[in-house]
Amino acid sequence: MDPRIREHAEIIANHSVDLEEGDNVIIDAHPVAEDLVVALHEVIGDQGANPVTTSQRTGKRSQRAFLRASDGEFETPEHERALVEHSDVYIAIRASDNVTQTSDVDPEISAAYQQAHRPILNERLSKRWCLTQFPAPANAQLAEMSTEGYENFVWDAVNKDWEAQREHQEHMVEIMDPADEVRIVSGDTTDVTMSVDGNPTLNDHGEHNLPGGEVFTAPQPDSVEGEVLFDMPLYHQGREITDVYLEFEGGEVVSHSAAKNEDVLTEVLNTDDGARRLGELGIGMNRDIDQFTYNMLFDEKMGDTVHMAVGRAYDDTVGEDNEQNDSAVHVDMIVDMSDDSFIEVDGEVVQRDGTFRFEDGFEE
Repeated sequence: MDPRIREHAEIIANHSVDLEEGDNVIIDAHPVAEDLVVALHEVIGDQGANPVTTSQRTGKRSQRAFLRASDGEFETPEHERALVEHSDVYIAIRASDNVTQTSDVDPEISAAYQQAHRPILNERLSKRWCLTQFPAPANAQLAEMSTEGYENFVWDAVNKDWEAQREHQEHMVEIMDPADEVRIVSGDTTDVTMSVDGNPTLNDHGEHNLPGGEVFTAPQPDSVEGEVLFDMPLYHQGREITDVYLEFEGGEVVSHSAAKNEDVLTEVLNTDDGARRLGELGIGMNRDIDQFTYNMLFDEKMGDTVHMAVGRAYDDTVGEDNEQNDSAVHVDMIVDMSDDSFIEVDGEVVQRDGTFRFEDGFEE
């Protein structure tokens, strides 16, 4: 086994989920990630915890078969919820043998399935949890990289000094945490403002998401105004969506379009009332992620990007007295901030053309 896989497993257990003796652990992984699952079992066994492995990660033939055979009417599977309720740790490993496996599933069916699983998602998020990536060949192909090159890319981004990364990102947390208004401008296609007043800014240094490499918070749901062109593509439900455009008034999406697979975007926004509002504003800060790979777990962490998510806001990013946006979905989309762009916090430019004011090369 590649020693980097065992290092990956150690970071998950000891840094990301703080594994303890006696913990009941769910490992949710595609079979192509078996080596990482095996390495995790070694660590879990060594620490006296109790693992169980499931295969609920999206993109599998089995889930496609189920969704295509269903009538679109779903109930929350109580046996699955019970498993999560009785766990202490949830580890999700992304990997795929076909990244477009669910591309021929009706978007309405997928949205209904997500809605039925919403209570299970909420239960997972109440645990110590981590989402990570195993460098499978299909993911390498999507990134237009060789398998070996993609392995190097993934483990360079994952197996790193997370304390040093935390310290780097803390500069931005100190700017954002006391802030009221944030403005994002990119070219003549994006100019959006939002209030983050009273909402904490979190420092993602490889705990819930591995790799980490962002600071993020939640906008106040009714405060978002303006327009955004998300000029980096995303994959959702096995489909590529490109050039997503959203216009906000009073916090709500009042107009939207996409150059490709607009119907998938429409179904996301129609999932529920919360799906038409922003649940997250994130700022990428991981300089070891230096190329776009069609994988949101990595792409949203790039140091010259901003991402926003329609849908659910994470509990920890909402102040005690503030409204929390609630939804069955949380879909991240990315704006390239490397050129003709700036981030403004309470009227002060804190990033220009991808360079932060606390980094070398920043220009006022």
